[in-house]
Amino acid sequence: MRKISIVTALASAAITLSACSGGNEEATEDTAAEAPVADSAEAEAPNSVADANTATEEELAGMEGMSAELAAAIVAGQPYENVSAFNAKLLETLSEEEAATVRETLFVPVNLNTASEADIKLIPGMTDKMVHEFLEYRPYEDMAEFDREIGKYVDEAEVARFRSYVTL
Repeated sequence: MRKISIVTALASAAITLSACSGGNEEATEDTAAEAPVADSAEAEAPNSVADANTATEEELAGMEGMSAELAAAIVAGQPYENVSAFNAKLLETLSEEEAATVRETLFVPVNLNTASEADIKLIPGMTDKMVHEFLEYRPYEDMAEFDREIGKYVDEAEVARFRSYVTL
């Protein structure tokens, strides 16, 4: 999100500078055309979920809901056996709601074939029906099978979002 704001601000500043300095129209159009490209590239990355087992304190520092103390505690607890163990670490200092916010962007990938039901339930946006569907199709041969089977219940964007939290 911060990158979008910086790109937008830079593009806006360049347009303003060009307009104030009597720059030609082509320069303004070129600069304006570049901003949406950067914005759309960033817009495709919201499914980016960091792995709590490999994230560094520096990477964690800029995340929503993250304090320096929590970042240090998360790194000190690495590696986590599963997402339930990671969630337990979060709940030492955060409310369930705050922990849920952190889990949206920082997560221990859930192995589709071996994860407990409790681990699957920690996937952001998971419903009881989807937990059932995740478990019903075990074992998954590959991610294409996951896409096909879970795609029966949710759209492609939701399948892609779920994929950012799972592994085989």
